[in-house]
Amino acid sequence: MANHGALSGIFNGITNTYSVLAQQYKDGVSLENIVEAQGKTSNANVLNNSFASYLQNNFSKIDTNNDGILTSDEISKLTNNMSTQGLTKEEFTQLALSGTSGLSTATINNILEHFEDMDTNGDGKITSAEIAAFDVNSSKQEKLDEFAHKAATNMSTFYSDGSSSDTSGSYSMLSYRYKKSNS
Repeated sequence: MANHGALSGIFNGITNTYSVLAQQYKDGVSLENIVEAQGKTSNANVLNNSFASYLQNNFSKIDTNNDGILTSDEISKLTNNMSTQGLTKEEFTQLALSGTSGLSTATINNILEHFEDMDTNGDGKITSAEIAAFDVNSSKQEKLDEFAHKAATNMSTFYSDGSSSDTSGSYSMLSYRYKKSNS
């Protein structure tokens, strides 16, 4: 199985929801079965309604052979396509907010906030690889900013431009050296 990375919880959620449905409907998972399963109170603790709603709303797209039944091959094809082609912002929002996507609220908010930045190829979808690349680039930029700040702080201490955190005296390292040598 392909490495789904950051979106693996979503792909697993779709697969698990399909499995729950397939166990209940031995003759196959039809659109009617999905709707019926969502209405059963006995499914409250076993069926994720967000993922079931996704299957319901996208049934005709997922049912590639148009026989009115979702198969495990069609679900595998769906998750593999999502993995390689990515998720739209709408798909990500619906599926990530399911509560079982494996993503923290902070991560979901970060992805939604930076969705367009993460979508480096501009196709309107994000993949786990694009999320990972954005995370790496963000971490790199944070380190560069931290380094630049430290360099500026070190220079102000050396040259004493008044922005140093050392307020015990008005001397820089240079002025201390020159004061000492002029004494």
